[in-house]
Amino acid sequence: MENKILGVIPAKMASKNFPNKPMAEILGMPMIGHVYNRAKLCPDFTDVYVATADEEIIDYITSNGGKCAMIGESRISATDRVAEAVRKIEAENGIVYDLVVLIQPDEPMITPEMIGRAISPLVMDKKLKMTTLMSEITDDKIFYDRNEIKVVVDTQNNAMFLSREPIPTDSRGMKFPRMKLVGIDVFRRSFLNEFNVTLSTPLELAEGIDLIRIIENGMRIKMTLTDEVTFSVNHPEELPLVEGLMKEQDYLLKQYIK
Repeated sequence: MENKILGVIPAKMASKNFPNKPMAEILGMPMIGHVYNRAKLCPDFTDVYVATADEEIIDYITSNGGKCAMIGESRISATDRVAEAVRKIEAENGIVYDLVVLIQPDEPMITPEMIGRAISPLVMDKKLKMTTLMSEITDDKIFYDRNEIKVVVDTQNNAMFLSREPIPTDSRGMKFPRMKLVGIDVFRRSFLNEFNVTLSTPLELAEGIDLIRIIENGMRIKMTLTDEVTFSVNHPEELPLVEGLMKEQDYLLKQYIK
């Protein structure tokens, strides 16, 4: 039986580093428009929604034929906001989804292939509860940027720890692969419920990374590697870099920019 897969992009206008970030223009389109349209190109999805409490985002997405789920402002973590949105979407559509894909709204360079790659392990292995996409860090600036979440994995590509600090350490002159999270997390629907009712954990709060809650409770996060080049947008000054790189993905832009 074919999996029913829901993509949810949790977006908010408030941001310490970059206020109104989802509506920042890239190549004449708000960033949230790029993320939404690229997600829509992924053939694995049954539905794609933006989850937000901000009317400006809702107006933009719906005026362009997209779908939104209005959520409250009280949810702090992206995963908790997605869990709230899923409940509303399922109630409205009369559907219980099998998989839920959280797509961060500041990843305008994602591709349908990257999303499919993140989904694939859960389709192939029914025992897995969630997967997250990662890519190799090749730039020291990204390695030391606290906005970029780094990950270390075991020999089976399960996450051992996530941090905003540079891990693993390079202070002893040893060279290890340096990996960062790419903003695509795939949850089995039942596990998203389980996550949502689990209390926040000390290391999660210390790092400000909600996925640590899973590791701290002794559960697995399967990491999936992508070789595609992608950059998240954390500061306004990063927009020209991302804009230039996206121009090189002309084949993809032509599919949703008229």
